[in-house]
Amino acid sequence: MKYSTNQQTRRGQGPARRIGRSLALVLPVVLVLSGTLAVTRVNWSGNPSNSVLMASDATLSDAKPRAARAPQTVLRDQLLTELQEKDPGIALTHLQEAVNSRPSLAKHCVSIAQALGRAAVRVYGPTRAQSYTRPVCDTSFATGVAAARG
Repeated sequence: MKYSTNQQTRRGQGPARRIGRSLALVLPVVLVLSGTLAVTRVNWSGNPSNSVLMASDATLSDAKPRAARAPQTVLRDQLLTELQEKDPGIALTHLQEAVNSRPSLAKHCVSIAQALGRAAVRVYGPTRAQSYTRPVCDTSFATGVAAARG
């Protein structure tokens, strides 16, 4: 009785064997590199402010409070809402009162007034928005109105 042998394995390596050998060489290198990178990203100092993992934890956890918005952003949003619900005159009066009560907002007064001017043009049109112009923050409201016009 004759036993048949697979001629392909006698002559050379099949494709599965070549792929297996390639993986056997490449896989340990990949595993070592990925393990090294994982270890370098762990905060070993114990200081959570420098931790790379803290950024990913903040996105996963809803229990942590959101970062507080800047006071000028809060004020601008309130005044823009007030401009739409009431009129630009009231919003400008409240802007002036806010700047008088909190002098730290003075450096943001110009940008807030210009934003109010642009919003007034969108809501009321250029002619009616111009009628609300006041000398708040060096007439920045009028500048915003003019910028939105042209």
